Amino acid sequence: MGSVRVRKETGHLFMDFRYKGRRCREQSTLPDTKANRKKLQRIMDKVEREIEAGTFNYAKYFPNSRNLVHFQTPAPEVDGNPVAEAVSQATGVSGAAQVPMNGAHLMGVNPDWDAELPTFADFADTWFAENEVRWRHSHRKNMRIIIEGRLKPAFGEKRVSRITKAEILAFRSELAKDTGRKGKPLSPKRINSIMMPLRQILDEAADRYEFTTPYRNIKSLKVPRTHVEPFSLDEVQQILARVRADFRPYYTVRFFTGMRTGEIDGLKWEHVDFENRLILVRETRVDGREEYTKTDGSQREIQMSQPVYEALKEQAAISKGRSRYVFCTREGNPLDHNNVTKRVWYPLLRHLGLKKRRPYQTRHTAATLWLAAGENPEWIARQMGHTSTEMLFRVYSRYVPNLTRRDGSAFERLLTANFQPPSGMGEERNEKEVQDEQ
Repeated sequence: MGSVRVRKETGHLFMDFRYKGRRCREQSTLPDTKANRKKLQRIMDKVEREIEAGTFNYAKYFPNSRNLVHFQTPAPEVDGNPVAEAVSQATGVSGAAQVPMNGAHLMGVNPDWDAELPTFADFADTWFAENEVRWRHSHRKNMRIIIEGRLKPAFGEKRVSRITKAEILAFRSELAKDTGRKGKPLSPKRINSIMMPLRQILDEAADRYEFTTPYRNIKSLKVPRTHVEPFSLDEVQQILARVRADFRPYYTVRFFTGMRTGEIDGLKWEHVDFENRLILVRETRVDGREEYTKTDGSQREIQMSQPVYEALKEQAAISKGRSRYVFCTREGNPLDHNNVTKRVWYPLLRHLGLKKRRPYQTRHTAATLWLAAGENPEWIARQMGHTSTEMLFRVYSRYVPNLTRRDGSAFERLLTANFQPPSGMGEERNEKEVQDEQ
């Protein structure tokens, strides 16, 4: 059922109704008075009747509406615009003088209908201030970098209601041509992360100021499957045998727990439970400070295997008395993972002749080794901090056949050992094969 409503920001009336399954909101410059409400309500009632009768012509009532593209309504052959006439009677301005600009979805009204709406830059600051309280420090920092470095330069001076879908798509195309810190094109994942706050800001503005969001029907770029390069068990043994002795416990724990870099660098002794052989993951270290874990699911208890238990016991003799942190510098400060990677990890891989891989591959290694050992996938997911096994199978399962021969050969051995084909089956198959060859 259509209705006449008032926009709080301007005090102007607008019509709100549904047509062909789509919600339509058409603005006017009519102030909210009893007389104006009656005029627009009469038009609204007529629109509703014509919609019900199947005779409604969108272009006749709203010739300049942006919604016309959704309905492909042909231009009316009759003279007169009921809405424009109502506006003209109420304002004393002729319909000809009320032609909208920039394709704004108005009822033949003043082109400055959105003059009171904020610019993108101003509304982006408002949106950021309203939401930062629920973000981690690292996420706040990333959002600010995206807004200031990417979004404001592109859209900052435009009013939120005047940004078009074409401009959004053009902006994304430019991102695809841009390069990151290493001189490589931005990945689809990175482009999506830049576009996400743009969508959220525009959607919120559209809802708050009651205009159609230009981000409608713009889908995220397809992100390629996560590329993982886990180490084999033989490679793990080589690394642990040749790594500096003071870092052997550190990499033992990384390889056999699947902990993220921030989780192990921020691990404190208070979260190591030797009695129950558990590592309690309660926080992560990002940009030099402790924060809440990546997700709620990342809060977990990791069971210590024997090598992990022994490695932590060895580390306790070194650092437990002088630092809160399990793995720390000589001064007792938490490790700087960038420094460790450059001075310990990469030189070790070069020395061993192993392919250069990020330390994060130790997490992928733990997952593939657990799968290869035949551990319950749900247990593995919990150890990794995943809320379900979906990611586990999507990312890691392709490595399992290479490690365990679980590629159908086990089923073949089962049939060979226990299944006897009916008498004559083999002979019939052989006869058919002979016929096919002939």
